[in-house]
Amino acid sequence: MSAIEGVGPQALPQLQEQVEQIIAEAKRQGASACEVAVSVDQGLSTSVREGEVETVEFNRDQGFGITLYVGQRKGSASTSATGAEAIRDTVAAALAIAKHTSEDECAGLAAPELMARELPELDLYHPWAISPEQAIELALNCEAEAFATDARISKADGTSLSTHQGCRVYGNSHGFIGGYASTRHSLSCVMIAGSEAQMQRDYWYDVNRIGTQLADASSIGRRAAERTVRRLGARPVPTCEVPVLFSAELAGGLFGHFLAAISGGNLYRQSSFLEGSLGQQLFPSWLSLDERPHIPRALGSASFDGDGLATYDKHFVEQGVLRSYILGTYSGRKLGLPSTANAGGVHNLFVSHGDEDQAALLKRMGRGLLVTELMGQGLNLVTGDYSRGAGGYWVENGEIQFPVQEVTIAGNLREMFQQIVAVGGDLELRGNIRSGSVLIERMTVAGS
Repeated sequence: MSAIEGVGPQALPQLQEQVEQIIAEAKRQGASACEVAVSVDQGLSTSVREGEVETVEFNRDQGFGITLYVGQRKGSASTSATGAEAIRDTVAAALAIAKHTSEDECAGLAAPELMARELPELDLYHPWAISPEQAIELALNCEAEAFATDARISKADGTSLSTHQGCRVYGNSHGFIGGYASTRHSLSCVMIAGSEAQMQRDYWYDVNRIGTQLADASSIGRRAAERTVRRLGARPVPTCEVPVLFSAELAGGLFGHFLAAISGGNLYRQSSFLEGSLGQQLFPSWLSLDERPHIPRALGSASFDGDGLATYDKHFVEQGVLRSYILGTYSGRKLGLPSTANAGGVHNLFVSHGDEDQAALLKRMGRGLLVTELMGQGLNLVTGDYSRGAGGYWVENGEIQFPVQEVTIAGNLREMFQQIVAVGGDLELRGNIRSGSVLIERMTVAGS
């Protein structure tokens, strides 16, 4: 596999040719079927701290991974090496693994007739012509604005700018080959406020397919400083049961737990509390969760899944009822269900929402906890029990009173989903899950 010229759309023909070469070699060595993913990536990242440049890094990587089958036996291998010898050796390694594995009646490619036929253009590739010097300047300006925002900002904990572009092609022995080039750019700022008596840390960031559409560096620095200073004076609250409002930037994680619980791998392993829940009312009747994979320039968009099946719009939850699991070919076979074209995950999940902003949801909540920070991994996916360290703000009469730290919020996800009172219109657009702030009727807040 020779070195790739470029990492954008111009690399696609060469990557496609390499996929064909690898598949041909796998067949020559005796594989009955195979699938290959070839990629090339490059990026620039810079970080600064307190006016000094900490790192400037440039990376360029290429490689491929192959999964092949000998009947119902499966083997996988990958390499970052290039050339015909690397192809032969990597195929041989995957073949040796396959010959030593047990037969699995669910192993194998998706049916040929299910392969994607037409791949929509999703406009995911927008390289950013930014030099290391310009990247450093933006990061320094972001940090400087944070320091200038409030005298209580005492230290910086790192401001980073990164720009990435790459190209990926997937193909299999059914003859399917699909690929795309994509970009991702981000700027983040982490600041520290206070003195020896109490110090608080907080952050802000933005991410976009188009570098020039990132939020202004000054606004990111200013927002990071404001969030940090706002945390000063944080303290625990007495243990109580109250409504909890998850800020929009945390709500995606809440629904991410739900996606994990309805994912085929956890279901066929019987390690999900939502096993057997298809068709059940899991959320309030006004709430729906939809996948929309073909939104141009969106961070989660994809025209085909990890098995080569065409992605499509679908309801996972419709009017509160679970309508579909998240299935690839293998997990679908294990469960006796068709693939939902979600091998590799969900692409752009939309959570239905109202028009209320966070301030309006605080008014509706009255008294309770606004959560803006979560710590730990306190989720038992088998039972749905949820317990996380949290920080945020105590609310009385619909108004924020003081910052809160060193508390734990606890509940059961099945009950929490049923008790969602509202989803705000303050949508978080910087990730794969688009949700506003989420108000839950009641959770246990364990504090002092």
